[in-house]
Amino acid sequence: MASSAPGQDVAMIENQTPPPIPTEELKYGGFTRFEIELEFVQSLSSPFYLNHLASQKYFENPAFIAYLKYLQYFAQPPYLKYLTYPGPTLNNLELLQQEKFRTDILSPDVVAKLVDEMIKAGIEWPERK
Repeated sequence: MASSAPGQDVAMIENQTPPPIPTEELKYGGFTRFEIELEFVQSLSSPFYLNHLASQKYFENPAFIAYLKYLQYFAQPPYLKYLTYPGPTLNNLELLQQEKFRTDILSPDVVAKLVDEMIKAGIEWPERK
């Protein structure tokens, strides 16, 4: 398998458009591209998962950073309605756009602070309704 030139994967991701809402499109392992991206973006709501990705050095890969930027389409209708936990998911996706946060998430203290904020938001949410 030939390797691609550095940065080629990043350019490919940046030029992609969001997938169509689930239809009869090509399947990857039985799932559509939209379903795979939805599952992944929702996993970003977990501070523990973000810490795991950082510890595995995913946040040092320019192609992966470009992919996180691309996934911001989930903040827009009609994609937003598919998120189970839109608050934490979109908040963490936005934080991941910052290099400092991608480094800081390695800290157990930062993970604990994010978990505390999620718990607090969950408690306060019914009071705001």
